[in-house]
Amino acid sequence: MPGRIGLSPETPSPYLPDPDQRLPGFARAALLKNMKNCRGCNPGNPRKDRPKKDFFQLRVTGPPLGRAGGCYDGCDFHSSSRRASTSRRTESNVNLHVSTYNIHKGFSQFNRRMMIHELRDHLQVLGADIIFLQEVQGLHSRHAARFEDWPDEPQYEFLADQVWPEFAYGRNAVYDHGHHGNAILSRYPIVRAENQDVSHHSLERRGMLHCEIELPEMAQRLHCICVHLALHERGRRHQVGAIIERLNREVPDDAPVVVAGDFNDWRNRAGKRLEEDLGLEEACRDHRGKPVRTFPSAFPMLRLDRIYVRGFRVAHTHVHHGPMWRRLSDHAALSAHLQLE
Repeated sequence: MPGRIGLSPETPSPYLPDPDQRLPGFARAALLKNMKNCRGCNPGNPRKDRPKKDFFQLRVTGPPLGRAGGCYDGCDFHSSSRRASTSRRTESNVNLHVSTYNIHKGFSQFNRRMMIHELRDHLQVLGADIIFLQEVQGLHSRHAARFEDWPDEPQYEFLADQVWPEFAYGRNAVYDHGHHGNAILSRYPIVRAENQDVSHHSLERRGMLHCEIELPEMAQRLHCICVHLALHERGRRHQVGAIIERLNREVPDDAPVVVAGDFNDWRNRAGKRLEEDLGLEEACRDHRGKPVRTFPSAFPMLRLDRIYVRGFRVAHTHVHHGPMWRRLSDHAALSAHLQLE
């Protein structure tokens, strides 16, 4: 199934956080459960009955640096050439809440329990405007046959529910019984999306999902890149080079950028290259200035997950781990509250 983008609501959600986000977690969870028409959705028109937008064209992007191609979905329906950069207005009141999460295909650590339903509830309580997801199951026929409550729709659509009306999915790893990849969920319109093959070899399929998002009161589009880098150093070097090459080619120098995902970069070599070559800033740092620890979620020791930004001031960040979160995945979730510079 190719990557898809959901329909946007006629009235976008405001930037400022909801007042109910000041409630305790359990109270807000109960509130969200009883508000099926949240975020401007029409309660008489549930997501499963909405018409879906088809792509005008699908563009499969070949991997950079001359590598052999794989089975990757392009999800670019923007037929015209890239728009020229426009001058930015002063927009000091623009706030954005972004999160990244490796959801482990909807299973707990060591695949003991299916947690996709609990995961959806926790993501809604998190309340981010844009969520970068890794290890998202687009299709798995064996799990669907095994679990009675396995969702009928792909995980990215199930998790988006009525909170994130727009979503894009990049299929990376393909096998006989299904496929998985990266996804971006957004409250705001995704006007262009493309998945690029950045695999270093055929045994470890990786992709880079690039979305352009239009936010109200912003003169330029926000460029979001969701990645899940290789387990070995050589593959990560190749993939970070692909990120740098793509941003230099596709993104204006003064455009706002968020790059997030599972970097598998415990040596922090990728972060240094992104900072030096692209001017990206690591959003989530500890008191010593190092990336925060996110893996394993039960007792974080390794610094694997990252959020890099450009054109934003980082207001505050949070690592979501502890008893409530460690049951959902083997990674901890990261959140960053950003203000446009």
